[in-house]
Amino acid sequence: MKKNLIKTLACTALAGFVAGNSLAADFPDKDLQGAIMWGAGGATDNVARAITPLVEPHLGKSIVLTNRSGGAGAISTNFVNARPSDGYTLLYGAENPQLHKVLGLSKIDYADFYPVSILARGVVVIVANNDKPWNSVKDLVADVQANPGEIKMGSTGPGGLPFVVGAMLKSSAEFDVRAVPFDGEGPGVTALQGGHVDFMPAGLTAVREHIRAGRVKPLAVVSDEPVPGLEDIPLITEDLPEFKKFLPWGPFYGIFAKQDIPDEAKAKLTEAFGKAAADPKFAKFMEDFGAVVMNISGNEADQFLKHWQSVTTWSLHNVGETKVSPEEFGIPKP
Repeated sequence: MKKNLIKTLACTALAGFVAGNSLAADFPDKDLQGAIMWGAGGATDNVARAITPLVEPHLGKSIVLTNRSGGAGAISTNFVNARPSDGYTLLYGAENPQLHKVLGLSKIDYADFYPVSILARGVVVIVANNDKPWNSVKDLVADVQANPGEIKMGSTGPGGLPFVVGAMLKSSAEFDVRAVPFDGEGPGVTALQGGHVDFMPAGLTAVREHIRAGRVKPLAVVSDEPVPGLEDIPLITEDLPEFKKFLPWGPFYGIFAKQDIPDEAKAKLTEAFGKAAADPKFAKFMEDFGAVVMNISGNEADQFLKHWQSVTTWSLHNVGETKVSPEEFGIPKP
């Protein structure tokens, strides 16, 4: 009797194991869901909607995209982290979660996720409302120092790209501005054009067309080396040589899944997004957007993420913009 019971349990367990492997091998057998970290019209949203149609033929299924902005990316990361570990819910994210721990926003960062693909890294440009008298970062800094706390900077909340660049500016010069948060770069740039904020550091992917159309005024490229196509915009180090210690630096865009999804799902997602990111259509899109295609995954992506986190969290900590030291989380100094 006991032997029969043990045999029955063993057979049941084996059947479940085989069924589980079969399901993983058939991945995906239904449509997937993609949670976009930022709002419609921003850089992350644009990249997400450019890559997804190129991925779907390689998966044989659709990816239903929804914008889940808020909490500087914490809303979307927590949403995906709470979903089943089956590979059917993907996070279309930017760099922000790598700062969440030191800013006290969340206990989750990309160490909790598998990097399906770091698609690309972007270029940052500081842009101003056209009615402002500034023509350079030097002009902006001088006005900020003459009117501390009065000039309004468009932001996306703690941990967002404008927040980080603002902290870097603060460490390079006396720079006391009033940050006005928005749910993504798109809404922030719209507010900038309407004069609701005075300037904003933003990814080139979110402001390039506005610069071309003359709707915003570029003050500087956050780089110490010329960027193809942006040679007529000053480098930030021309006005603030102290900024060089932070460079190279910029936003990035990637696709993430929960760390413990089946290996078969990881492999299929990585292959599909890898092929899509290598598509000439995506390369042309990113070139027009002013971003550099990276198309890295797995260990290579993990190393990139750790390096970015090290440089950025310690930069913020050194100017007093963190709530917890990076050292508390084992983040090494660069």
